[in-house]
Amino acid sequence: MKKFLIAGLGNIGPKYDNTRHNIGFKVLDTLAREEKLTFETQKLGDIATYKYKGRTLILLKPNTYMNLSGKAVRYWLEKEKVPVENLLVVTDDLNLDFGLLRLKGKGSAGGHNGLKDIEAQLNTSNYARFRFGVGASFGRGRQVDYVLGEWNTEEAAALPERIDKTIQAIQSFATAGLGNTMSSFNGK
Repeated sequence: MKKFLIAGLGNIGPKYDNTRHNIGFKVLDTLAREEKLTFETQKLGDIATYKYKGRTLILLKPNTYMNLSGKAVRYWLEKEKVPVENLLVVTDDLNLDFGLLRLKGKGSAGGHNGLKDIEAQLNTSNYARFRFGVGASFGRGRQVDYVLGEWNTEEAAALPERIDKTIQAIQSFATAGLGNTMSSFNGK
């Protein structure tokens, strides 16, 4: 049976629940709710196990806060003996318009501190990351307020469909592989 680690990035605590920066948590929470999975708090994060078409997906919501996500990701990769090529990190991206999806098999952190920490902890940038566009509708020096801000009315209305598309991409990553998933979902 193939095993995958799907790490959704976010910040713990109710004040962050509906923020743009927490899209990784929101996607995994939605998947867990739809599949009737329960997250359990374990070492360095909340974990749920999702069985899908002969695959085991370990869903991880690190409880280390966004900027220290790498420690949790490294721990669960090692504990579950998941090869780094079966890691998928779900995160927000300011450089993509709201709701635009982009999957990449490697690359830079693009200024994202959670991805920087994962890269530092894994000592590689060769891992798949699924970027969910949150747009960049903020003034100079307001980036932190923007990503830690809540979705506007238009975004909140469009979010369920965009999250469903993201879940489909996660399932595709585990069954059809990185290349096929990139072809099917990037820019959609």
